[in-house]
Amino acid sequence: MTLELLLVFLPACFALNMAFGPNNLLVTTNAARVGPLKAITAALGRIVAFIPMIAAAGIGLGTLLTTSMWFFLVVKWVGAAYLAWLGVKLLMSKPQVAMMDTPTDQSCWRLMRQEFLVAAGNPKAILIFTAFLPQFVAPDDYALSFTLLGALFLLMELVAVALYALLGCKVGRYLRSGRTMQWFNRASGGLMVVFSIGLLAMKRPAS
Repeated sequence: MTLELLLVFLPACFALNMAFGPNNLLVTTNAARVGPLKAITAALGRIVAFIPMIAAAGIGLGTLLTTSMWFFLVVKWVGAAYLAWLGVKLLMSKPQVAMMDTPTDQSCWRLMRQEFLVAAGNPKAILIFTAFLPQFVAPDDYALSFTLLGALFLLMELVAVALYALLGCKVGRYLRSGRTMQWFNRASGGLMVVFSIGLLAMKRPAS
């Protein structure tokens, strides 16, 4: 990859990383509820989900989403259902639960699993890897350049995670009471439901 292409790729890629979507909403909500460090650690779940997506896009399997209607629909509906479930769970949370979750709810493993499932259930992610990353690949060294681009994407994703976690931490400082945190959870839950509807409205790209 040339320096010129890299200077175009980095800001364009970071803009995608910073786009406000389900995973960035989740890390912001988690940071407000359980703190930034645990939220950032939990976000490693999305990185684990993104790695095979990037690998699949690199070897051409990502085109399955654009060529197979059934596969696209399954991923879309499963992802939308999980987002809706998370949203309803937040909407129904009680004040005392909102202020202090149970130890199980606070476990990094549980939060990491949520991040993983939200990322894995969003077909938009692999579509981005399939359509965006190849534009910057060096044809004469495809494997190495695609691997480098994927690694840079994941690195900048972690930077975006940290920024959203800091935002969530700032918000969380003003939400110490159970009642206030409950309304924050309701707002986050409502956005999760909106994102789930957005996934359902998402159409398969023309092949």
